[in-house]
Amino acid sequence: MENNKSNTGLKVGLGIALVLFLATGFYTMNLYNSSKKVQNELTEEKQLVMNDLNAMAKQYDDAIGENEVANSNLIEARGRIQGLIDSLKISETNVKSLWRYKNKYASLQKEMDVLLAQNDSLRVENSYLATSLDSTRVRLEERTVFTDSLLVQNNALAEVMSNAAILNTVGLKGFGVIERTSGKLIPTERASRADKIRVCFTVAKNSLVQAGDEELYVQVIDPKNNTLGLNEQVTFGEKTLNYSTISKFNYENASLNICEFVTSKSDFEKGRYIVNVFNAKDLVSTSEFTLK
Repeated sequence: MENNKSNTGLKVGLGIALVLFLATGFYTMNLYNSSKKVQNELTEEKQLVMNDLNAMAKQYDDAIGENEVANSNLIEARGRIQGLIDSLKISETNVKSLWRYKNKYASLQKEMDVLLAQNDSLRVENSYLATSLDSTRVRLEERTVFTDSLLVQNNALAEVMSNAAILNTVGLKGFGVIERTSGKLIPTERASRADKIRVCFTVAKNSLVQAGDEELYVQVIDPKNNTLGLNEQVTFGEKTLNYSTISKFNYENASLNICEFVTSKSDFEKGRYIVNVFNAKDLVSTSEFTLK
């Protein structure tokens, strides 16, 4: 009899324990599901805030793109929104964090309404000014057509005169020479015997060039495409010239015969040599000769 009562009590205890276990499991499952639901809702809310910020940034991009000269206030505000977007991407997904970002979004929304209203007002004013300026510009263009035509003609004439008012050379020739101790020069076509290259030319008379000190750049290029002599550079605008020597002389409105010497740091090479004479950046004459 007592054994039956003991078995009954044990069964009752086990039943109560089973009920408590099932109740605890059910409560835990409900709590987990509830927490997961809340987390999903917070994630969705975070995405909505992100969408709103991106939409706001797009409005700023459109407003900035409508202006030829970017409004600095719009650019600064756009930068603040981008900073908030970047911060939101890496922020924790919780109620406190989302509340803070929503407040910042609301503040930026008010700022944007003011800035875009100001921008629209400025755009209207600029449009009015542009219309007025266009009308004035048309009248000015009509007045300047004749003046521009004269200016083009004058510039063309000035360019012709400028191109004509430079010294040119004729009879350019180069050749190797042997220099004796007495100073006597003997022309030679032998590369191994040449001591120097002699370059001779005649500066042609040009009545458009005023008398005075002048200079021409002489360039001698050997068969290996090396510039002989000084091999220094001079720059004229975007053009750079390597020259062998500078021929300096006094021009007196008459033809002038000139000869210059060019040396080499090593023995002269066999082959074709090119001689050029430049007046500043302009090539005025060219010639060539051969050393055997």
